[in-house]
Amino acid sequence: MNRETKNMSPAECLSIASLRRTEGIPARRAHCAQHFLKLLGILLVAATVSGNASAERVKDIASVAGVRSNQLVGYGLVVGLDGTGDQTSQAPFTIQSIRNMLANFGITIPANANPQLKNVAAVTVTAELPAFSKPGQTIDVTVNSMGNAQSLRGGSLLMAPLRGIDGQVYAIAQGSLIVSGFGISGQDGSRISVNVPSAGRVPNGATVEREVPSNFANTPYVMLNLNTPDFTTATRLVQGINKLLGDQTAQALDAVSVRIAAPTDASQRIAYLSTLEGIEIEPGDAPARVIVNSRTGTVVIGSHVRVTPAAVAHGSLSVTITERQDVSQPNPLASGNTVVSPRSQISVEQPEARMFVFNAGVNLDEIVRAVNQVGAAPGDLVAILEALKEAGALRAELIVI
Repeated sequence: MNRETKNMSPAECLSIASLRRTEGIPARRAHCAQHFLKLLGILLVAATVSGNASAERVKDIASVAGVRSNQLVGYGLVVGLDGTGDQTSQAPFTIQSIRNMLANFGITIPANANPQLKNVAAVTVTAELPAFSKPGQTIDVTVNSMGNAQSLRGGSLLMAPLRGIDGQVYAIAQGSLIVSGFGISGQDGSRISVNVPSAGRVPNGATVEREVPSNFANTPYVMLNLNTPDFTTATRLVQGINKLLGDQTAQALDAVSVRIAAPTDASQRIAYLSTLEGIEIEPGDAPARVIVNSRTGTVVIGSHVRVTPAAVAHGSLSVTITERQDVSQPNPLASGNTVVSPRSQISVEQPEARMFVFNAGVNLDEIVRAVNQVGAAPGDLVAILEALKEAGALRAELIVI
């Protein structure tokens, strides 16, 4: 061990290890390996003793760039249904698919023949291919009816290739469906349905045939992407990593991405990332927001929402109009005609409106308490918040979904 390697820091060892393949710098393997093992020990101890109640693991707030799942989609046929398949006269693509399938087996259907099949349904097959999936592994698939099949219960999916966005086949799906829903129809046209009988799943129904290319270990660094963009969280993540690994080990590129120097050896990189995921940091506070769902009346108010001094009075005016028909009929011995005359009855109800005052800097608890005291419904609360926002008294971002 020479003087050059004796005074190396762990971060410098990682840099040399990552550059030895690209720039030909010889790696001091023994010394750097000792540094790396010591470094992992320090990280494990730090991750174990950290006990801040508000801290969160890096695994829960960020993901490794490039380590992602891929969506697969395919087309297939479900057979073996109990008369609940597609009505082939209204779904001609089902017959076309059956003709093509039988042609592959050497069976030709006459051109003038129009089979009326009720036990077959055309379906779409979707699956999610996890990262680093290897050929031979199995994944779950979801099957959904494309035509007018009433139910897929009891059916089996025939061999269907699943393709990625690049058009390549990455998995082959086949198997018996599990359908949680069911439907019952009566002869008079009535129907009762529980859940969705036209969709189902095939557990472990697809076998992976192709591995997705990945450059996981081809760069001298790893990139962590925050699940929620935040400059404060990115800064604290960099500070936490640099405190353990040394300055300039981690650098924040923006509010989402943090670049970290890492070894290029696959086994060392896996252990390195495993330790990084266990580090606990305190994320930045969420911005002051009020989320309003206008369809359901749901209102979510963040803890940092503040209101400037304002007085609010909210009342509702209820107008009810009732229409009815009165019949005017002459006496039995009198001459005349029976006349139908409309009669309208209008009633107006306006409950007493109460005014309440928001003082400067009130918090979430005081806002909710004041609104509850006047008995405001969720719809009334939405109107109050919108009015406060327009008046400039609501110190928060109002988001209506």
